[in-house]
Amino acid sequence: MSGHKDWEMRSTRTSHRGWFGLIWKGMGCVYGVARLSGAGDPLSPDEMVATFEHHRIPEDMIRSGVVAKWNRPWYLADVRRLPTPVRYEHPNGAVTWVELGETVSLGIERQLALLEEPLPESVSTVDDTRQKDARAPFLEFAWRQIGESVLTQGNIDHNHIYLREFFDRFPKDTIGGSNKAEKASREITVAWEGGQEILTDLDGSKKLFRARGWIGTFFTLNNARAGNRVLVEEGAPYKYRISLLR
Repeated sequence: MSGHKDWEMRSTRTSHRGWFGLIWKGMGCVYGVARLSGAGDPLSPDEMVATFEHHRIPEDMIRSGVVAKWNRPWYLADVRRLPTPVRYEHPNGAVTWVELGETVSLGIERQLALLEEPLPESVSTVDDTRQKDARAPFLEFAWRQIGESVLTQGNIDHNHIYLREFFDRFPKDTIGGSNKAEKASREITVAWEGGQEILTDLDGSKKLFRARGWIGTFFTLNNARAGNRVLVEEGAPYKYRISLLR
C-alpha cells in the first residue's frame, strides 16, 4: 500500500480477477483494497532478480532459496489504503481467500467513500470473487517513466524507436530473437499517443519494438522530428505507453 511494489508473489495460481481486501496477517483487520488484474507463471530465480522493482524481494533472499516456492506473480492495480481498518473474523483453516460478510463489506465501502481519490469504477461488494473486470484497464494505472529515446532521422525514416538505453527494464520473457520465428513467449501492450493499443514483443537483437507498422502513424500524427524525445512509461506488468516530448 506504500506504492513500492505492484506484484504479490505467491506459491499458487489463482483464477480470481477484480477487487479484493488486503489484510495484515494476524491483525484481524482489512487495511485496504486492490484489484487483481492477472497472475503469471512461476519465475526462475534469475527472472525474479530481474523484476525486483515489481516485488521488492532482495536478491540475496531469492538466491538463498528461502522464497523459492513464492515465485508466482499476482499483478495488482489500483491499490487503496482504507482511512480506518475494518475488523473481520478470520475463520480457521482459511489460507488464501476469506469470504467477507455483509457487515464487513459495508464497512469497507463506507471507508472507500471517505477517500479523496475515488476508485476507477464503482465497487458494489469488495469481496465478490465472481465478478470479472472486463474493462480495458490501461488508463487506471499510475504511470512511471522507464526511459526516454531521442529520435534520429533514421528512426523516422524506418519506423522504429531505439530502446537500448533502458532495454533491461522490460520483462525478459517479452524479449525474442531477431526475426518472427524467434518471437518471445509473451507480448506487451503498448498504448500510444493518437492511436489504438497494440500487442508486440521485443527484438532482442536490435532492441526495438518488433511490431513497427503503427510507429510511422505515431510519428505522423504527432509531427515527430529528429531530436524529439519519446517517453516510455510502465503502468502495470506488461503494459506500457509512449508519448512524444519536444
